[in-house]
Amino acid sequence: MENELQKLKAEAEEALHAISSKANLEDFRVKFLGRKGLFSSTMKQLGKVSKEDRRRLGQLANSIKKSVEELFRDRKEMLESGDGTVAEAVDLSLPGRALPFAALHPISQVMEEMCAVFEGMGFAVAEGPDVETDHYNFEAVNIPRHHPARDMHDTFYVSESILLRTHTSPMQARIMENQDPPLRYISPGKVYRCDSDITHTPMFHQVEGFLVDRKVSFADLKGVLTSFIHRIFKDDLPIRFRPSFFPFTEPSAELDIACVICGGSGCRVCKRTGWIEILGAGLIDPEVMKMVGYDPDEFSGFAFGLGVERIAMLKYGIDDIRLYYENDLRFLKQF
Repeated sequence: MENELQKLKAEAEEALHAISSKANLEDFRVKFLGRKGLFSSTMKQLGKVSKEDRRRLGQLANSIKKSVEELFRDRKEMLESGDGTVAEAVDLSLPGRALPFAALHPISQVMEEMCAVFEGMGFAVAEGPDVETDHYNFEAVNIPRHHPARDMHDTFYVSESILLRTHTSPMQARIMENQDPPLRYISPGKVYRCDSDITHTPMFHQVEGFLVDRKVSFADLKGVLTSFIHRIFKDDLPIRFRPSFFPFTEPSAELDIACVICGGSGCRVCKRTGWIEILGAGLIDPEVMKMVGYDPDEFSGFAFGLGVERIAMLKYGIDDIRLYYENDLRFLKQF
C-alpha cells in the first residue's frame, strides 16, 4: 500500500509538469483529485489493511494528497499568469486574429455622398426636428387645409396640430423666416408617411434643398440638378424635365433619368418606358415668399426634393426597399 501511494505521487507530479493548458489542468484534477479519482480510490483501500498500519498509511495518504493539491494550485496560478510552459505553447508564427470592422449603412453612405455633392456647389446643411407643427409642415409651404396630403391616411398625427414630418421642407420655411437672402441650403433627414410596400416604407429619408437670391431662374435649377445627377450616377446619363405640379413651387417639374437597370431600353423597373422619375422641383411659389416676409418681386428661388432610398436603389440595382431595413448582414456587407 505504501509503495502504491509513493508511485501515485510520482505519477501525479510527472503529469503536472507536463501540463501546458487550463483544459489539461481540469483533466488532471478529475483523474487524480476528483471524488472518483485515483487518490480517492486508493484511500478507500485503507479499510483492508491491518489496524496497526491503518493510521500510519492514512496519515501518509493525506500528506501525499495535500502535497499534490499544493502543486496543482501552483501550476494553475502559473498558467493563469502567463508564465511557465503555457508561454512556450504559444506559436508566435501564427497570423493575428482579424477583428471585424463596422461600416456605414448603405442609406447613410448615399446620403453622405449626396450632401457632399451639394456642399461642393455651395449649399449649407441644416437639420430640423422630426416632430413638426402643422404650420411648418403644411401651411408655411403653401399646402392648404383641403389638400389630400393632410389626410390621416397619409400623415402620422400626434395631435391636431403636431405630426411626424412628411418631408424636410419645413426647414425651408424655418430658415427663410430667420435669415435674409441670399440663401443656399439642403436639409437631409428622416420623414414619415403611412405607406409600406416594396418601394415605400413608413419611415424613409429625403434630401430637400432650396436657393433664394435675386434673378434666380429655372435655368439655374436645371443646371444644379443636372450637375448633381451626373456626379451621383455618370456624366453621360440622359435626363429630362417634365412639367408637374406642387403646391410650393410654380412652375414645377419632375426630373427623370434613363433607367439605370436597362439603359433606357425598357424593363419592369421603369414600367417599359425607359425612364425613372427621381425627384420633384420648381421655382418657389410667390405665396411661400410672402408667408416668410420676402418680396417676390425682389427675390426668387428654386426648391427640390429627392428620396435617398430611391437614389440608393437605382445606384445599387436594388428592387425591394425593405432589404435596407431587415438588418441581414449578408445584404449589408455588400456595401
